Amino acid sequence: MTTNTKPYKIKDKTEKDASYRSLIRAELADELYDKILTILVAQKKYRDPDYSAKQLAKDLNTNPRYLSAVINSRFGMNYSCLVNEMRVRDAVHMLVDKRFVDKTMEEIGLMSGFANRQSFYAAFFKEKGEAPHQYKKRHVKTEN
Repeated sequence: MTTNTKPYKIKDKTEKDASYRSLIRAELADELYDKILTILVAQKKYRDPDYSAKQLAKDLNTNPRYLSAVINSRFGMNYSCLVNEMRVRDAVHMLVDKRFVDKTMEEIGLMSGFANRQSFYAAFFKEKGEAPHQYKKRHVKTEN
């Protein structure tokens, strides 16, 4: 194994042609931005592993392509990355919270909305640069 190999098959972020972004009406995009946050964050829909961009678009009464364009322009990432970022943030809180000390990594991943352990570890590593158990070990002080 070479030192340049990335675990979990993580790909580097690439810049894409974003000419479609100029077609988005700013007022509507701002309104959708607020509604996206309300549904994903306030209602914690990101915790549902089956909640898709298609379902979000349906809940917002818009089409998935337009929703995707708004997410890309307002958040600078696609739907999956946005949801995974929210899930990792949630998992980070659980990893250091004493209320969840008895939970396994898999349970924390599932509670955060990941469908399985592999997707949890891959997204966590991509976001934080280390595995969840390593993060927990570094951030939780042992009480002796």
